[in-house]
Amino acid sequence: MIWKKEIECMQLAELKKLQTDYLKKLIPYIYNNCPVYKKKIDEAGIKPDQIKSIDDIKRLPFTTKIDMRDNYPYGLFSNKGKDVVEIHISSGTTGNPTLVGYTRYDVSLWSEVMARTICCAGGEPGDTIQIAYGYGLFTGGLGFHYGALELGMRIIPTSAGQTARQIKIMQDFKPKVIACTPSYVLYMAEEAKAMGIDPAKGNWKIGIFGAEPWSESMRKEIEQVWNMSATDVYGLSEIIGPGVAQECTHKEGLHIYSDVFYPEIIDPKTDQEVKEGESGELVITTLTKQAIPLIRYRTRDIVSIRYDKCKCGRTSPRISKIKGRTDDMIIVRGINVFPSQIEHVLLGIKGTQPHYQIIVDRKAHQLDEVEVLVEVEEKIFSDEVKKLNELSQKIKKEIEAALSIGVKVTLVEPKTIQRSEGKAKRIIDKRII
Repeated sequence: MIWKKEIECMQLAELKKLQTDYLKKLIPYIYNNCPVYKKKIDEAGIKPDQIKSIDDIKRLPFTTKIDMRDNYPYGLFSNKGKDVVEIHISSGTTGNPTLVGYTRYDVSLWSEVMARTICCAGGEPGDTIQIAYGYGLFTGGLGFHYGALELGMRIIPTSAGQTARQIKIMQDFKPKVIACTPSYVLYMAEEAKAMGIDPAKGNWKIGIFGAEPWSESMRKEIEQVWNMSATDVYGLSEIIGPGVAQECTHKEGLHIYSDVFYPEIIDPKTDQEVKEGESGELVITTLTKQAIPLIRYRTRDIVSIRYDKCKCGRTSPRISKIKGRTDDMIIVRGINVFPSQIEHVLLGIKGTQPHYQIIVDRKAHQLDEVEVLVEVEEKIFSDEVKKLNELSQKIKKEIEAALSIGVKVTLVEPKTIQRSEGKAKRIIDKRII
């Protein structure tokens, strides 16, 4: 089933014309309504009426997460009035978070691309879906909820956590589709076995997993233990949330909805476009959003792209699974984590040293665990244990407030953390994904 066949099977020449029409409307819109973009476009030495083709997009300036942080809360909005009906917030590097807003049209657009996403994975109207992504400021849960409503599915909005209850709901209501992080569905399998339940005998047939990196070996494990088809979804809050790209049942790349999100793959060092099939940084322009459309947003995700027609019949470009990042961000349980966030916290706590290390681990069928090693002043270790515990708890509390995830804090003596002559190794990622 192809839910938007007239769009998803469109010939590339027709698609390019549609993209051109959208871009020619987008640039005057943001130029006239967003002072930040007006300044960026003026500094690039171009005028809106000079954008005559989608190929001219290369003349436009890039947008980065720093732009979003520095212009928090509403600086990058092109429509920030009463038409904005929904706000979501994700973590930033330090200080200001990343704010995204939606007009009623944007919510409708999000619903449509998410319906296309679920359908691309194999979901159909009338199917039951269990949504175990978090609801709230995180875009995952509500994005899937809107898409499932649009597609005409029966929704069980369990949100994240309460695993035993998730498994009981799975048994009682027999949903066909599960949407959550890949690590969580494996954790659920382990918990189900502990409850005497064989996951392979469940009713789930389709899994839509994202918000964290995962590998082909992890896919095989999920498919074997749950007896389901495990598919990858890609999105980011700055662009819209989940629903930017999705694997079809053939699993030969993620279809990016390029009638809505125009993709470029560039060399992050030269900023020049790379050839089809070569790896580079994914850059996205939102062609039709109203509240906060972004031009040439640098995702920092490393992917490759292909343009050949898929076996499923879709002609939309397909990006690979994420191959890496151009920055030092990691994703833990769907949350963006930057070492600079830790550093920002430690600089404000007396007694700590500016040396730290983040260790991320994922034991078999368990959720990601984060340990932060923090060097403290020598005299701290001569204090009583009570004071050490108080400092540890203070650091833990403030880091958790900054990251929005639980962490373990371990205080270590000065010069315990290995020094580097080059860039400090702040993150040790032990996850086998």
